[in-house]
Amino acid sequence: MTVTANGKKVELPGEMSVRRFLVEAKAEMPEYVSVQVNDRMLAREDFDTTLVRDGDVVEFLYYMGGGQGAGLC
Repeated sequence: MTVTANGKKVELPGEMSVRRFLVEAKAEMPEYVSVQVNDRMLAREDFDTTLVRDGDVVEFLYYMGGGQGAGLC
């Protein structure tokens, strides 16, 4: 089965939960990642029950907070 993850084709042995896919894909900081499947944002509590299926498009999204800008008064 083939899915697209962050713009790259990925081969998987079969359907799996989003949580398992995060592990299989070796996602960085999985405890902080937001996941979108086929343009739909998932709630973290749905990671175990939402399946990644053949042809799905999955995006791992990381939100970065900023600090105080240097040199700004």
